Amino acid sequence: MHHMAALDALDALDWRLLDALQNDASLTNAALAETVGLSASQVSRRRQRLEQEGVIRGYRAALEPSAVGLGVIVFIHVALDTHSRDNARRFRDLVRLTPAILEAHALTGEADYLLKVAVGDLKALARLVNEILMPHESVARVRSEIALETLKEPGLLPLPMT
Repeated sequence: MHHMAALDALDALDWRLLDALQNDASLTNAALAETVGLSASQVSRRRQRLEQEGVIRGYRAALEPSAVGLGVIVFIHVALDTHSRDNARRFRDLVRLTPAILEAHALTGEADYLLKVAVGDLKALARLVNEILMPHESVARVRSEIALETLKEPGLLPLPMT
């Protein structure tokens, strides 16, 4: 279980370390040490603490969707059928078990959820909407919007560099 670090527990060196890692998670402790102005062992300890406290959630390679055959990015607004705790849980399970769904956000406003999905083509999108989302017992309405161009991603968090 991660314990979130208190915001005031992060010092200027932590912020610099987080910024450097956010820009390039493949940096070695030695390279980070040079960037941040600490020794490699100090960087290693700080990094470990930030991981244990849940400030750093993990590391991954950012893949180019079109290079792996998933070049169609779609945003899908989903309205649930009834707003019961069971329905919300069933929908959350569906989201968790559907690999094409990259992101899922519960929303205020007209739609209950916004999904970001990556599919290979429009046929795959139609399958996702018509065979997985629409027939699901929790779902009332689905509206899809296809991204024509991606202007910015992944969003690096704008850290307060103290």
